[in-house]
Amino acid sequence: MAEHGEVEYATATGNDYEEHEGTYEKFVHSSVVGTLFVLNIAVLLAIWGVSGHWLVALGVFVIAIGAAIMGMASGSNTPGVVALVLSLLALAVTR
Repeated sequence: MAEHGEVEYATATGNDYEEHEGTYEKFVHSSVVGTLFVLNIAVLLAIWGVSGHWLVALGVFVIAIGAAIMGMASGSNTPGVVALVLSLLALAVTR
């Protein structure tokens, strides 16, 4: 069998640990924004399918897209959370 030497990630040449961390943070942020967008779409489908208020659902869709774009551009999850709260309020009002 081959000998397993000591792994030297931090001292090896060519490793850019800061870039790896940055890529991971961007991936996690994109995953959170995408999950919030999908949750907004699920609430949109509930508003349209259960209540039949397609105009309210269209408004929720526009808000969800805007929140996803703003969330990706700003690096914050707040727009997606605000859009989800607004869509849940719209669902509660239209029922």
